[in-house]
Amino acid sequence: MWKWFRDESLQEFSTIYERLGVRFDSTHGEAFYNDKMDKVVQLLEEKNLLKESEGAQVVELNDNLPPCLIKKKDGSTLYATRDLAAAIYRQDTYKFVKSIYVVGNEQTLHFKQLFLVLEKMGLKWHEGLQHVSFGMMLKDGKKMSTRKGKVVLLEDVLTDTISLAKNNILAKNPTLNSKETVARHVGTGAIIFHDLKNYRLNDIEFFLEDMLRFEGETGPYVQYTHARASSILRKGDYKESNEKVMIADDEAWSIIKSLMDFPDAIKRAYEGNDPSQIAKYVLELAKAFNKYYGSVRIVDDQEQKQARLSLVHAVQLVLKEVLRLLGMEAPNEM
Repeated sequence: MWKWFRDESLQEFSTIYERLGVRFDSTHGEAFYNDKMDKVVQLLEEKNLLKESEGAQVVELNDNLPPCLIKKKDGSTLYATRDLAAAIYRQDTYKFVKSIYVVGNEQTLHFKQLFLVLEKMGLKWHEGLQHVSFGMMLKDGKKMSTRKGKVVLLEDVLTDTISLAKNNILAKNPTLNSKETVARHVGTGAIIFHDLKNYRLNDIEFFLEDMLRFEGETGPYVQYTHARASSILRKGDYKESNEKVMIADDEAWSIIKSLMDFPDAIKRAYEGNDPSQIAKYVLELAKAFNKYYGSVRIVDDQEQKQARLSLVHAVQLVLKEVLRLLGMEAPNEM
């Protein structure tokens, strides 16, 4: 029965992950480590780290952290035991340099204990372990709870956002080709961007309608900016060239400075495990480009046409790359 529940659950999860463009190389669950926990307990005993406390087996840590519970009084193991077994298995199997645990803020204490136990065990590779925590998704200012039935299901949200995106397309651009595909890309992208634009430690208020606005700090706004840049390049019959061009527009400087900041935005995101750095960056680029588009006639001045289109092309390339990094599609038309 357990195996059937697990297989059915994974099958359902995989359909949602597929819609989000998420792939996994391994899906070992807790049960996979059941036969590996005795080895952990044995190692802790060999290193004289296990202490008895009120009938339970614990590893004492330091003055700032409570003891790490390894075995309960009845002999059953806990999350810490399984996570120790998992960490050792992953190092033995993958020889990783860095192992990142993307788990909510509530588990901060648990991972501090886990990493310190591995350090006390003398496992040098513990230095490559990192807990990347994140905040909660709130509904009406309160934490969601499956037990209390106060929850919004991701599958329903995906369906609703894609449907709303399609309605927007039908209202604003009914002749658009591939309406279903674009609606899927915009609806899914709206959810991803709404999550990743926020600093990961912050709690996020869930507002479905806000996600899909085509103006402001939203995924559709960035995707629409990419589609607009693509449209300008088609209209101007742009041909990529290695020739240097000189742009004389004062209005272009904010775009140029923003483009130059792209590598630094990637660096900030990488060093802080913080995708919001990239999302915030692309919003500034999109704003700068749309302001330029509103004040400069890009394809009408033949003398400046090639230089302006080259700038638009640079913006389009960066927008597409940012959307890819955030796990979103970049429609050429919307």
